[in-house]
Amino acid sequence: QVQLVESGGGSVQAGGSLTLSCAASGFSYRRYCMSWFRQAPGKEREWVGRINSGGITNYSNSVKGRFTISQDNAKNTMYLQMNTLKPEDTAMYYCAARTEDICYLASSYYNYWGQGTQVTVSS
Repeated sequence: QVQLVESGGGSVQAGGSLTLSCAASGFSYRRYCMSWFRQAPGKEREWVGRINSGGITNYSNSVKGRFTISQDNAKNTMYLQMNTLKPEDTAMYYCAARTEDICYLASSYYNYWGQGTQVTVSS
């Protein structure tokens, strides 16, 4: 049974940093895409960035240059390093996985989801 568990959320002031983790268990696919999404109250879920089994990363324009996605295959964990945080980054952050290395921005393409971790950035 695949499980994704996010951690690392919290409250920070604008300009601060946080690192989120997404620990995967029961996920032994050699080809995959893992993404971070976020959803603010009253807004649609938004794709933030992704990393695939080849280590290729991409980011949304809203976070490019501030956020970095990495993975530790030995720990089956994906990370989202968030720097220079802004109040508009406030949202519930979710990790998601699909069992192919082709990544999509639409959430409907992802097979597995974590429960989310809250990030709140105050001005």
